[in-house]
Amino acid sequence: MMKNNGKQLHILFFPFMAQGHTIPMLDIANLFASRGHRATIVTTPLNEPSIRRSVEKFNDRVSSEIATRVINFPTLEEAGLPEGCENMDFITSRNLCDELVPNFFRATTLLRPQLESLMEECKPDCLVADSFFPWSTAAAAEKFGIPRLIFNGMGFFAMSVLASLSASEKVCSDGEEFLVQGIPDRIFLTRRQLPEAEREEDEFLVGLFGEMKESESKSFGVIFNCFYELEPTYADYYRNQLGRRAWHIGPVSLGSSNRGSKNRGNDDQECLKWLDTKDPDSVIYICFGSMVNFGAAQLKEIAEGLESSGQHFIWVVRKNPGDPNEDWLPEGFEERTAGRGLIIRGWAPQVRILEHEAIGGFLTHCGWNSTLEAVSAGVPLVAWPVQAEQFLNEKLVTEVAKIGASVGVKEGAVYGGIVGREQIEKAVRRVMVGEEGEEMRRRVKELAAMAAQAVEEGGSSYSDFDDLIGEIQSESCCR
Repeated sequence: MMKNNGKQLHILFFPFMAQGHTIPMLDIANLFASRGHRATIVTTPLNEPSIRRSVEKFNDRVSSEIATRVINFPTLEEAGLPEGCENMDFITSRNLCDELVPNFFRATTLLRPQLESLMEECKPDCLVADSFFPWSTAAAAEKFGIPRLIFNGMGFFAMSVLASLSASEKVCSDGEEFLVQGIPDRIFLTRRQLPEAEREEDEFLVGLFGEMKESESKSFGVIFNCFYELEPTYADYYRNQLGRRAWHIGPVSLGSSNRGSKNRGNDDQECLKWLDTKDPDSVIYICFGSMVNFGAAQLKEIAEGLESSGQHFIWVVRKNPGDPNEDWLPEGFEERTAGRGLIIRGWAPQVRILEHEAIGGFLTHCGWNSTLEAVSAGVPLVAWPVQAEQFLNEKLVTEVAKIGASVGVKEGAVYGGIVGREQIEKAVRRVMVGEEGEEMRRRVKELAAMAAQAVEEGGSSYSDFDDLIGEIQSESCCR
């Protein structure tokens, strides 16, 4: 642990209640604590046990401790949510997005009085809050006079594109391509590849995203879980051309002292031992994160595509809780792919799998966490975006960094449609077989070395984190 060279700070962290948002913010809290600062995680009762387990593992490794504080989630009557719904993963795992997502976001706005009471009690030097809590900027800056840093879980490229959309040409149809104006590269998109609120289809989400943009302009700045070398042109564009305050401090999983513990479990040895029997770069890993839940017809197409690709594979299948139905598997599939393929039903130690030398490709939804984990492990991607900013991440991977191939999805999953086995087979083989795949692999392995160097002392992310701490300390001393 590096010693603190200035005032010890107390940072309050308020992650959004979803695994993909919470895990990187825990890693950011670990970074602050590793530098000798106090960190407190704010969460709700049903989310607290998993956060506490992660925090305890970290506290066992360093002298500075991370604390947790619990605030109550709104009741059923207040929020219109079912019992136990305190996390977005609960909603997505049960395919209840259309019914409950607006209610969930409204419920989070009711947390403001409790957060303000906690800030009054703790008197932190800074609040790091998820971008989905735009009201927290006013709560921190206007009421308590402390800086609010935003964590949004996206990269510089995606944020630059979203900030530039208003200047882009208008199109007549949702499927018509338009050129994103102003950014360094020629990037074409359709409205159906944009996040939901940018398509102006949901009034509540449109309002929320508008508040988020306004909150960003009034906040102290934005923390990015990325490293400069991955998207240097867009880090410069975001900060210089767009004039936004921002710090790149990632990949935070590499810089965190808690690294590795989040991926250990009693049920992970089988897949790792299975990978030990495979040649280097010979296995494609398939996983679509914690919030994508494909139906049986799409799962069957994936199975057929993997089988016909001829590649070795390890496939994480996420299904609705309590659903034992296996009708999506083609008859005899597991027998025919025995020894060549391994299906994991449920949780998998993704970072450890990606870091295994046998993994040569990653078929992914292009969530930012998964994208960074692949880059950090030096694994090229097969890009299959589904929702949110994932189509933007796909553009970064396939057109800017050139470290992956697209499956060819033209629109978000909300519009329906099935990706066929032929598309899947072709994209998998592009990455796993031939000179094009080898070139992608060479590029991404170079980026992996840069990622590791970025979080070491003197690296780009390490230095930017130093600058961030210094600015918070200066702000704190002025109060």
